[in-house]
Amino acid sequence: MDKTLASPNAAVADIPDGARLMIGGFGGSGAPIELIHALIDRFRETGSPGNLTVINNNAGNGAIGIAAMIKAGMVGKMVCSFPRSSNAEAFNERYLAGEIELELIPQGTLAERIRAAGAGIPAFYTPTSFGTELAEGKPVEEFDGKMYVRERWLKADYALVKAETGDTVGNLTYRLAARNFNPLMAMAADRTVAQVSQLVPPGGVDPETVVTPGIFVDGLVEVSEPQQEEVLVRAGVVY
Repeated sequence: MDKTLASPNAAVADIPDGARLMIGGFGGSGAPIELIHALIDRFRETGSPGNLTVINNNAGNGAIGIAAMIKAGMVGKMVCSFPRSSNAEAFNERYLAGEIELELIPQGTLAERIRAAGAGIPAFYTPTSFGTELAEGKPVEEFDGKMYVRERWLKADYALVKAETGDTVGNLTYRLAARNFNPLMAMAADRTVAQVSQLVPPGGVDPETVVTPGIFVDGLVEVSEPQQEEVLVRAGVVY
């Protein structure tokens, strides 16, 4: 089945108000900027989707990408590990004004909760956060003399990911550190859309190099020259 989509706008056209949305990337590395900006364009034109729960490693930088989503008022809740990055004014302003909710999760726990969802594991135990405010209200148990906190899987309705190469049936490879959260999120969402720098026909990706099998990808769009978040932030771009 050919899963190719015509444009980034088409790729995000079905995301509804109130959706739980995973967005790949570690800072700017592996961030699907074109898909994010297409979603912002749709919001500006139609007022939808709004009240999104966005799951990402951080809460955006500068005035592009996730930060621009927050600035536009699209995000009702952030689920992340690092809300206070070097240039996170958009999130800081909304949070201090009480206009956005934050669920703070230790980075390793965030990754494992997402991985668990993709693997069909509803809960797991970790020593991380035991005895802190982040563990309040969560079940704890002792194993071999050490206390552990039970954490639930973390799922999403949609995932937006960035890959290096994809074939038309959705098999994906990633470039170096851009791999980060993208493969985990692709597995943990009900519907996954990928932007790829190079789109090839079936058989164009060596099976030995496939990181995300096509079964986890519902649509993909080619963006041959993707923008890089850090470059845009340094240039002072406002989206």
